[in-house]
Amino acid sequence: MKRQPVRLLLTGAGMGAADAVPGVSGGTIAFISGIYEELILTIKQFGPSAFGAWRHGGLRGLSQHLNLAFLVPLLAGIVISVFSVAHLALWLMEEHPLLLDGFFFGLVAASALVVSDSRTRFKWRYLFPLGAGLLLAQWLPGLMPLVSTLGNESLILVVAGSIAISAMLLPGVSGSFLLLTMGLYSTVMEAVRGFDMTTILLFGSGCLIGLALFSRVLSWLLRRHRGSTLQLLLGFIVGSLPVIWPWRELVRYQLGSDGEMIPLDYRYLLPGDYAQLTGEPAQLIGVIALMAFGALLVVMLHRRGLRRTPPTSPQTASAAEKE
Repeated sequence: MKRQPVRLLLTGAGMGAADAVPGVSGGTIAFISGIYEELILTIKQFGPSAFGAWRHGGLRGLSQHLNLAFLVPLLAGIVISVFSVAHLALWLMEEHPLLLDGFFFGLVAASALVVSDSRTRFKWRYLFPLGAGLLLAQWLPGLMPLVSTLGNESLILVVAGSIAISAMLLPGVSGSFLLLTMGLYSTVMEAVRGFDMTTILLFGSGCLIGLALFSRVLSWLLRRHRGSTLQLLLGFIVGSLPVIWPWRELVRYQLGSDGEMIPLDYRYLLPGDYAQLTGEPAQLIGVIALMAFGALLVVMLHRRGLRRTPPTSPQTASAAEKE
């Protein structure tokens, strides 16, 4: 398939910006862009087999093995976004939270349609992984404060990095939101802004560990149980929607070690109730317009991705049918 570096660069920028916003996952952007499974398979290639590819094919063989024509522009977009576009997303989150949540709510909700349109026929046994995804999306944030009980600050950063990057690979599961519930979101973002290399390297090493392990798990699941795995991802996506519902009230929280507010529970409101309770405008028209725009963007990206995605291989199709 012919590569389009600019398109991959923009997709990476979208993933980086989404990962910076608590409640949204870069994995969702990858999924609606039609590159999700290739991304998982590419990450999995980083391992001992890469040495064999380099020994037999040299740099060209290594490049093909690691799918660098795909990965390099994508990573470049993510890095550029984290250090630039993500700052705009964070500013919008502080200054216009309702509008930003509205856009991402529409985007994530419509991405559920992308998963359901996955060339895999629904089967009744898919209800179990679907329900498991829904429950895990609700339970995971509540478990994250336990990470802070590990004691050692360096170990906490490594573990947090491995959990956050694993979550970022899952559509619908926000690594940033999990960092927020760990009480580490501000720590990591300030380290990125201030180029605190000690924190970045510790967190980054955890990310590498998470990528190496979790990409292999996801790759195996997609290869051997594709239909069930897609339903699990669908459960994650639908279960994450309350986190980015624009009109909500924080009703329970705890303070982290740095005085950071860690959200534990929300009450979800109708626009009118939100305006009456907070005294702030619900911005109903603007939020609905951005919800619609986010959903439309997903549909357009998905259709374009389908036109550029090669047909499912016979092996993949047969594996899905045998489930």
